[in-house]
Amino acid sequence: MNVVLIGSGGREHAIADKITESKLLEKLFIVPGNPGTENLGTNVNIEPKNQNQILEFCLQNKIDLVIVGPEQPLVDGLSDLLRANNIPVFGPNKNAAILEGEKSFAKNLMKKYSIPTADFEIFGKADKNKAIEFLKKINFPTVIKADGLAAGKGVLICENYEQALDALNDCFSKDVFGAAGDKIVIEEFMEGEEASIFAITDGESYVLLPSAQDHKRIFDGDKGKNTGGMGAYSPAPVVNDIILSQIEKTIIKPTIDALKREGRTYIGCLYCGLMISEKGARVVEFNCRFGDPETQAVLPLLDGDLLELFYSAAAGKLDSNAVKYSGGASVCIVAASKGYPDAYKKGYEVKGLDSAFEPGIKVYHAGTKLENGKVITSGGRVFGITAIIKENDLKACKQKAYESLLKVSFDNIYYRTDIADKGINRKN
Repeated sequence: MNVVLIGSGGREHAIADKITESKLLEKLFIVPGNPGTENLGTNVNIEPKNQNQILEFCLQNKIDLVIVGPEQPLVDGLSDLLRANNIPVFGPNKNAAILEGEKSFAKNLMKKYSIPTADFEIFGKADKNKAIEFLKKINFPTVIKADGLAAGKGVLICENYEQALDALNDCFSKDVFGAAGDKIVIEEFMEGEEASIFAITDGESYVLLPSAQDHKRIFDGDKGKNTGGMGAYSPAPVVNDIILSQIEKTIIKPTIDALKREGRTYIGCLYCGLMISEKGARVVEFNCRFGDPETQAVLPLLDGDLLELFYSAAAGKLDSNAVKYSGGASVCIVAASKGYPDAYKKGYEVKGLDSAFEPGIKVYHAGTKLENGKVITSGGRVFGITAIIKENDLKACKQKAYESLLKVSFDNIYYRTDIADKGINRKN
């Protein structure tokens, strides 16, 4: 098969790395890719927003499957265009990708179909005064979310009324999130422990991949601002067999069925961000694609043929036996530029990458570029180092990951030091 993978981050590097193991793969093109994916296939310099150029490339190169990594092209309808030209796509159509594109849609869908989530109210810019009155009546902390896509940064946890008012002004008056913040969701703050589950679906049946836990806050101990994710580990002990069964029965299956009933058949990866407490699991958010950096932790733990799984989903005949969990553990640590998720400097040389390569270690490029043969920082999250071991031993896996990370450096490098600690403490 000739395959096109859309995207340029750590998630796409991890997907590319895994599907190159497939016996089905003939040629892999990554659009636009990064210095890490260059060794796995052919990087193609087309921006993911240029849908017609992507279509033209696919037709010229007899592409058998397109895998869409990021959410924006899905929300913009890239899958629709490709499917209309008989090109199979792993990734939902525009009318199903709305599940991530509009948080208000997702919340209303969950309310309609009794899918467990936080209580909420929705307000538009014109309702600012109503939103202020609402904030005066509620308990704190509370959560304010920009309705549209905000690169993982549109979620504001407000400890008191003053912070909530600032968040409201950020969205409605200062336009911090652009058009994404023209509508907001104010929701109940959920206590518990977060986890992520990926369901690969053809719109009817589904396969669950190993659970993971992301670390969204910038500082150790889950302090500071939300980021796109500072690290992840898999599997997450908080998702035990009882919880997993509840997630399937009350969240995964009802959501896939609800979307189909609404005329929005969902094909691709359904990402479920969950809050788990004594009450069970409730939905924090849905994404219409693989999570980043959870993907870098989950995919290395799969035995089997990931490309076969993706293609079978895209073809509407999901092969539930294409992959299975290996029984091991993984820990991914993100190395970021100091200052992220606010202002940070770019253009530093990344040194020591070669010395990090060893058995059981994957280095996934995220915000890097090649300049005069050198790898240079070009983003807030620069790379992720994932350690993979055969035993489900998070403590040993964490140690291996951090030992490898110490071999790589760039000016102003920053990373959390507590990735996987929650899972380790829960197991002990």
